[in-house]
Amino acid sequence: MKGDQDGCPVLLIDDEKHIRLAAGQTLELAGYDVRLMDSAEGVLPVMDDVWPGVVITDINMPGMDGLELMRAIHAKDPDLPVILITGHGDISMAVNAIRQGAYDFIEKPFASELLLDVVRRALDKRRLTLENRQLRIELEAQSAPGPKIIGKSPQIQQLRRLMAAIADTAADILVMAETGCGKDLLARFIHEHSRRRDKNFVAINCGAVPETLIESELFGHEAGAFTDARNKRIGKFEYANGGTLFLDEIESMPMSLQIRLLRVLEERSIERLGSNQTIDLDMRVIAATKVDLLALCEQGRFREDLYYRLNVLRVDIPPLRERREDIPLLFQHFALVASNQYGREVLQLPAERMHSLMLHDWPGNVRELRNLAERYVLLGESCTFDFDNRPITLDVPGQGMTLPEQVERFEKMLIHTELGRHGGSIKDTLESLGLPRKTLYDKMRKYGLDKSHYK
Repeated sequence: MKGDQDGCPVLLIDDEKHIRLAAGQTLELAGYDVRLMDSAEGVLPVMDDVWPGVVITDINMPGMDGLELMRAIHAKDPDLPVILITGHGDISMAVNAIRQGAYDFIEKPFASELLLDVVRRALDKRRLTLENRQLRIELEAQSAPGPKIIGKSPQIQQLRRLMAAIADTAADILVMAETGCGKDLLARFIHEHSRRRDKNFVAINCGAVPETLIESELFGHEAGAFTDARNKRIGKFEYANGGTLFLDEIESMPMSLQIRLLRVLEERSIERLGSNQTIDLDMRVIAATKVDLLALCEQGRFREDLYYRLNVLRVDIPPLRERREDIPLLFQHFALVASNQYGREVLQLPAERMHSLMLHDWPGNVRELRNLAERYVLLGESCTFDFDNRPITLDVPGQGMTLPEQVERFEKMLIHTELGRHGGSIKDTLESLGLPRKTLYDKMRKYGLDKSHYK
C-alpha cells in the first residue's frame, strides 16, 4: 500500500496505549513516518510552519487536551491539519471543533480504512498548502521591488525558502559566502522583507575603516570626546536603531572592538564615546564573512564567544560554480540592467558563448558575471570573455562527481540554456541543439525541464 505517502510524517497523540499502538502500526504499515506520543506536552517543538505532516490527537487527555493542542498548533500554523480522535460522548464537541479549524474527527472505535482515508486526504491538503505557499514566496521574490534573489537552481530555491522563514525574525544572522556572491545584496533583501524595511539599513565594511576610526564610526561620540571631535556624531549602531546594521568582513574587526561588539549584541545598548548615557537599541545585526570564523577562533584571531553570538542563524550563499543552471538567467538580468543604465540595446548572446559561460569556474562569482554582462552590453560582439582562451575548470571525479554524472549535468545545462534562450520554443531548441523532437522530449523529461517555465 506504500506510494506517494512514503515517509510522510504523522504525529499521533493518545494517552490510551492500546489505541496509540494499534493506530500507529496501521499507519506505519501504510508507509507513513509515525511518531507516537502519550501527551500533548512536547508536541509544538516538533513542528514549524513548513512541517509537511499532519497531527492526530485524542480530545480527552490529562494535562493539555486535544482542543488546547489544536489551538496552540494553529497559533503557529493555522493551515496545519489536525485530526481529532473522539469518544462516543464527544461528537458535538468535535463538530464544534471543526468549526474552529479542525480538519476532521474519527470516533472510537474506528476502522483502519477510515483512519487511512482521513490521513491521506489531510496530507494531500497539507502538500497542496505548502506548494501554494512556496509558489507565493517565489512570485513575491521575483516581483517585489528592491533586491532580488535570482535563480531557479535547487540551492537558490532553498535559499529563498530560508529567507522567507527568517527575514522577519529578530535574530541576528551570520552570512557565509565567497567574495562576489552577493552578501550585501542578501542583507538588503532580508531588511527589505522584514518589518524593519521603513527604518535605516546601515552597512559598514569592517575592513575598509581605519582601526583608529572604527570605534567612533560604530558608537559615535560626544563633542570633545577626543582631539578633533568638535561636534557630536551619531554612530552606525545608533543610526541603525529600529532597522538593520550590516557588518561586512566581520573577520577584519580588531580584537579590542570585538569585545565591545559582543556587549552590544548581548545588552542591546551603547554609550557614545565621551558619554556616560546609555542608549537602548532595537536593531538587527547581519554580519558577513568570506572566511571560516571558527578556524580564526582556533588561531586566536577572532573571539569564540562573539562567533557563537553572531551564529544564531547562519546563511550560506552557494558559489556560482555550484549553481551553473542559474547563469543564463543571471546574465540576462544583468544585461537588461546594464542596457537600461547605459541606453544600449542588448544583443542576443550566441549559443557557443553562452556555453563558455556555463563551463567557466567563476572565481569572482556573481560579481564577475555582472561585470562581464555590462561589458557585453557596452561592446557587443567585440567583447572578449577573459576566460575564452583559458583552461576550463570543471568538477572532476576526485571532487565527488563521476564522468557520467558530469556529462549528464552538462547536457542538462545545455538544454536548459537553449530553452531559456528560445523562450521555451521546442522547435527552435531542437534546431539549435540538432536533436530529434522525441530525443529532446525524452531528455527534458529525464531532467525535469518544462517548456512552460521558460515563457
